[in-house]
Amino acid sequence: MGALYLASASPRRRELLQQIGVPFSLLAVAVDEDPMPGEPAEAYVQRVALDKARAGLAALDTVDACVLGADTSVVLDGRILGKPVDRADGLAMLQALAGRSHRVLTAVALVSPSACETRLVASEVEFRPIAAAEAEAYWDSGEPCDKAGGYGIQGWGAAFVSRIAGSYSAVVGLPLCETAQLLDLFGLPRWCKAAT
Repeated sequence: MGALYLASASPRRRELLQQIGVPFSLLAVAVDEDPMPGEPAEAYVQRVALDKARAGLAALDTVDACVLGADTSVVLDGRILGKPVDRADGLAMLQALAGRSHRVLTAVALVSPSACETRLVASEVEFRPIAAAEAEAYWDSGEPCDKAGGYGIQGWGAAFVSRIAGSYSAVVGLPLCETAQLLDLFGLPRWCKAAT
């Protein structure tokens, strides 16, 4: 199989692929990430991950390549919590998540000119109660501004997490177990010392 491209601007996904020694090149893609009316969260994250991978493949001028796309959503009471639009939205998300459990859905898609596979991983994350002043201080740190659900488990947001059931790497943005299985399926290398 040919070279692997990651269709993502996420530094976290880059770091996760590097963690398991995967050689890859970055590919910038733009896809519509708005949920369709009535679209279930599980279908939404799989569609967006697949759209990213397919858009990446379409942008390449080679037939000997694979493209990996991924998408992560925080889901509370059946509602997808995307990236906060502003401070008020971010603080409202944190207060809605405080003291409760929510689901984090991450889909990963791998496509080549002749094959296409997706995997969906669901994890459950429980937050402890969060005081309003603490939520404000966290927002003011800048960390939650570009993250689904308004927090980053791999950063300062970890202080809110009292329990996780499922895949930590999927909550960060890329389920490494499932990603490694897809890479194996496509005959792509991992555990390479000279990975990107």
